[in-house]
Amino acid sequence: MPAFIVIVVAAYFLGSIPTGYLVGRAKGIDIRTVGSGNIGATNVMRALGKPAGIAVLLLDALKGYAAVAWVCPSVLKMFNGPAAEVETLSVIAGIAAVLGHNYTCWLKFKGGKGIATSAGAYLALAPLAVGIAVAAFVLAAVLTRYVSIGSIAASVALPAAVWCLPGNNLFLRLVTTALGAMAIYKHKSNIKRLMAGTESRIGRKPQIQEATK
Repeated sequence: MPAFIVIVVAAYFLGSIPTGYLVGRAKGIDIRTVGSGNIGATNVMRALGKPAGIAVLLLDALKGYAAVAWVCPSVLKMFNGPAAEVETLSVIAGIAAVLGHNYTCWLKFKGGKGIATSAGAYLALAPLAVGIAVAAFVLAAVLTRYVSIGSIAASVALPAAVWCLPGNNLFLRLVTTALGAMAIYKHKSNIKRLMAGTESRIGRKPQIQEATK
């Protein structure tokens, strides 16, 4: 139980680091007032350019990967936890990191959509499934020129791949389904804009709005 608590807390706070917000502040912009207002890599890339967007993408993915591949085994080693618990606790660490990113305590529990952080976590948990999800993202984004549609496609493809590929246990499959559903739910504003025809396409730069209080 102590190891479980430490893993959840450490992974959550690792995931809660608002990378996009911090990069925006370093550039003198509150990323929450630009474009979609999201702190994720896509909005950062539109507002601040490709280098900043790619940096946020990689750092957000690293949060998920580190939670699974570093935090979990390190804490279990600290508490001399049984090796049999590594698989389950690794999944829990990934969940905590994604929840930390999506509901960061540093920004009043409003964060990103968890796509990059989930990809990082699953790169450690189920790398082949991540490859399939990335392929779905790229294909959908290229065909439609909407990053949001690519993200939604990846949110569907990842659980499907985890269910179909051998070697994944039921807990991982159920958790992946729940995380995919949450990622789609976090895109509800994008879905509304897509239906209204106002969603930003790839290559369109948003205007900086007045910061909201």
